[in-house]
Amino acid sequence: MNAAATSVFQWIFLRGVIASIARAINEELDAQRDAHIAQEAHRAAFRQDLASLSHDIRTPLAGAQGYLQLHDRAESETERRRCLSEAASSLAAMRKLTDTLFDYSKALDESAPLALSSVRACDVLADVLAGVYPQFLERGWAPELHIEDEEVLIEANAEALARVFSNVLTNVVRYGADAPCIVQRNGVFVVKNNVSDSSSIDPVRLFDRFYRADTARGGGWSGLGLAIVAQLCSRMGGSASARIEGDVLEIELVFKAAPGASTA
Repeated sequence: MNAAATSVFQWIFLRGVIASIARAINEELDAQRDAHIAQEAHRAAFRQDLASLSHDIRTPLAGAQGYLQLHDRAESETERRRCLSEAASSLAAMRKLTDTLFDYSKALDESAPLALSSVRACDVLADVLAGVYPQFLERGWAPELHIEDEEVLIEANAEALARVFSNVLTNVVRYGADAPCIVQRNGVFVVKNNVSDSSSIDPVRLFDRFYRADTARGGGWSGLGLAIVAQLCSRMGGSASARIEGDVLEIELVFKAAPGASTA
């Protein structure tokens, strides 16, 4: 091979090496850019979460403070008692919020794994339904149940499963327009209910922390109930999802079958 041919091959080789290096540099720059964008999005979401949390904490505290100030200025015993009652109500809302925040932090705590066992899911659901029955009764609601197998066994933590069902049904009571319909097939539970304004609900974000539909703002709730549901389902090897069909909100909870349990 003559010198000219060798020079051409060297040039081609060097050009390929330079192109490979350039691609690697561009890929690294793209990765750093994407990481920076993701980090900024995370920071923006965190700031928004802090703003929401700050608002939710300050509102009942300001309410309690305001009523205590009115108590000092009240001229009658009746008015003073009313002010104390309203202040106590605001502080109770504050307590409920802090309790929910604690529950959310526990749901996130991977250092304390949930002890899973074979759980008869419908028994847990029945207990939770009994607990919320008085609230359904106040509204004249009669839940519709379609249970395929009352004996179905799933791999779960009974206490965490009860919290999942409770939070979903509490969400129905707070924001639903009528009684829920609950459908069970194997390890899948679907809770359906009509909502007054489905266009205000983003099912993709429904399980995000502090997310609340526009119609739910100002209700004194933290927006953490369904976030806890998603975290607990994930930690039990399951999942939680939502969708809107017309004016019906459907929340689907999927759990793993207990070892040895039939899935027929």
